[in-house]
Amino acid sequence: MSDAQAGWYDDGSGRTRWWDGQRWTEQVQEPTPPQPGVAGFIERAQADAVAGAQPRPAQNGYNYVVLQVVLKEKLFGSGSNNLTELEGVINRQAALGFRLHTITTASSGSTGFGGGDRIQATMVFERQV
Repeated sequence: MSDAQAGWYDDGSGRTRWWDGQRWTEQVQEPTPPQPGVAGFIERAQADAVAGAQPRPAQNGYNYVVLQVVLKEKLFGSGSNNLTELEGVINRQAALGFRLHTITTASSGSTGFGGGDRIQATMVFERQV
Protein backbone atom coordinates (compact mmCIF):
# COMPACT_ATOMS: atom_id res chain seq x y z
CA MET A 1 0.00 0.00 0.00
CA SER A 2 2.80 2.45 0.89
CA ASP A 3 6.59 2.64 0.89
CA ALA A 4 6.54 4.55 4.19
CA GLN A 5 8.47 2.97 7.02
CA ALA A 6 7.00 2.47 10.47
CA GLY A 7 6.89 5.69 12.46
CA TRP A 8 4.86 8.64 13.72
CA TYR A 9 3.15 10.61 10.93
CA ASP A 10 0.64 13.42 10.66
CA ASP A 11 -2.69 11.67 10.10
CA GLY A 12 -4.48 14.77 8.82
CA SER A 13 -6.36 15.40 12.07
CA GLY A 14 -3.70 17.61 13.67
CA ARG A 15 -2.32 14.67 15.66
CA THR A 16 0.41 12.19 14.84
CA ARG A 17 -0.51 8.53 14.51
CA TRP A 18 1.69 5.42 14.53
CA TRP A 19 2.08 3.78 11.11
CA ASP A 20 3.30 0.18 11.62
CA GLY A 21 4.62 -0.13 8.07
CA GLN A 22 1.39 -1.68 6.80
CA ARG A 23 -1.51 0.25 8.37
CA TRP A 24 -2.48 2.99 10.82
CA THR A 25 -2.76 1.90 14.46
CA GLU A 26 -4.93 3.38 17.22
CA GLN A 27 -1.85 4.96 18.91
CA VAL A 28 -1.98 8.76 18.63
CA GLN A 29 -0.01 11.67 20.04
CA GLU A 30 -1.60 15.04 20.65
CA PRO A 31 0.30 17.99 19.18
CA THR A 32 2.55 19.95 21.48
CA PRO A 33 1.75 23.65 21.74
CA PRO A 34 4.03 25.59 19.38
CA GLN A 35 6.75 27.76 20.81
CA PRO A 36 6.12 31.47 20.35
CA GLY A 37 8.21 33.73 18.17
CA VAL A 38 11.09 32.94 15.83
CA ALA A 39 12.18 29.83 17.77
CA GLY A 40 8.73 28.31 17.26
CA PHE A 41 8.75 29.15 13.56
CA ILE A 42 12.17 27.55 13.09
CA GLU A 43 11.08 24.44 15.03
CA ARG A 44 7.93 24.05 12.88
CA ALA A 45 9.89 24.58 9.66
CA GLN A 46 12.45 21.95 10.67
CA ALA A 47 9.70 19.46 11.61
CA ASP A 48 7.95 20.04 8.26
CA ALA A 49 11.23 19.53 6.38
CA VAL A 50 11.90 16.23 8.18
CA ALA A 51 8.33 14.99 7.68
CA GLY A 52 8.38 15.99 4.01
CA ALA A 53 11.55 14.01 3.38
CA GLN A 54 9.69 10.70 3.83
CA PRO A 55 6.69 9.29 2.01
CA ARG A 56 3.61 9.67 4.16
CA PRO A 57 1.04 6.88 4.29
CA ALA A 58 -2.52 7.74 3.34
CA GLN A 59 -4.95 8.24 6.19
CA ASN A 60 -7.36 5.30 6.59
CA GLY A 61 -10.30 5.70 4.26
CA TYR A 62 -8.64 8.17 1.87
CA ASN A 63 -7.27 7.91 -1.65
CA TYR A 64 -4.83 10.42 -3.09
CA VAL A 65 -3.98 11.43 -6.66
CA VAL A 66 -0.97 13.56 -7.59
CA LEU A 67 -1.05 15.41 -10.91
CA GLN A 68 1.51 17.70 -12.50
CA VAL A 69 0.62 20.29 -15.11
CA VAL A 70 3.23 22.24 -17.06
CA LEU A 71 2.02 25.77 -17.70
CA LYS A 72 3.65 27.85 -20.42
CA GLU A 73 3.55 31.53 -21.06
CA LYS A 74 2.36 32.37 -24.53
CA LEU A 75 5.26 33.47 -26.74
CA PHE A 76 3.40 36.29 -28.44
CA GLY A 77 0.20 38.12 -27.61
CA SER A 78 -1.86 37.47 -24.52
CA GLY A 79 -4.11 34.81 -23.07
CA SER A 80 -2.00 31.80 -22.11
CA ASN A 81 -5.13 29.95 -20.82
CA ASN A 82 -3.09 28.66 -17.85
CA LEU A 83 -5.84 29.41 -15.32
CA THR A 84 -8.41 27.76 -17.58
CA GLU A 85 -6.18 24.67 -17.83
CA LEU A 86 -5.73 24.49 -14.04
CA GLU A 87 -9.45 24.96 -13.49
CA GLY A 88 -10.16 22.12 -15.95
CA VAL A 89 -7.83 19.72 -14.11
CA ILE A 90 -9.38 20.60 -10.74
CA ASN A 91 -12.94 20.28 -12.07
CA ARG A 92 -12.22 16.86 -13.66
CA GLN A 93 -10.94 15.55 -10.32
CA ALA A 94 -13.91 17.10 -8.50
CA ALA A 95 -16.25 15.23 -10.85
CA LEU A 96 -14.53 12.01 -9.70
CA GLY A 97 -15.16 12.92 -6.04
CA PHE A 98 -11.70 14.32 -5.22
CA ARG A 99 -10.98 17.65 -3.56
CA LEU A 100 -7.82 19.70 -3.97
CA HIS A 101 -5.61 19.09 -0.92
CA THR A 102 -2.38 20.88 -1.89
CA ILE A 103 -0.98 22.80 -4.84
CA THR A 104 2.63 23.88 -5.30
CA THR A 105 4.33 25.59 -8.20
CA ALA A 106 7.89 25.76 -9.47
CA SER A 107 9.26 28.04 -12.16
CA SER A 108 12.03 27.18 -14.56
CA GLY A 109 13.52 30.61 -14.01
CA SER A 110 14.03 31.05 -17.74
CA THR A 111 12.40 33.80 -19.69
CA GLY A 112 12.66 31.76 -22.89
CA PHE A 113 12.22 32.99 -26.43
CA GLY A 114 9.94 36.02 -26.55
CA GLY A 115 9.64 36.10 -22.75
CA GLY A 116 7.84 32.76 -22.34
CA ASP A 117 8.34 30.90 -19.06
CA ARG A 118 7.47 27.38 -17.91
CA ILE A 119 5.77 26.81 -14.59
CA GLN A 120 5.05 23.36 -13.18
CA ALA A 121 2.01 23.02 -10.90
CA THR A 122 1.86 19.91 -8.71
CA MET A 123 -1.54 19.19 -7.21
CA VAL A 124 -2.52 16.61 -4.59
CA PHE A 125 -6.17 15.58 -4.56
CA GLU A 126 -7.85 13.51 -1.86
CA ARG A 127 -11.08 11.55 -1.68
CA GLN A 128 -12.66 9.77 1.24
CA VAL A 129 -13.61 6.19 0.35
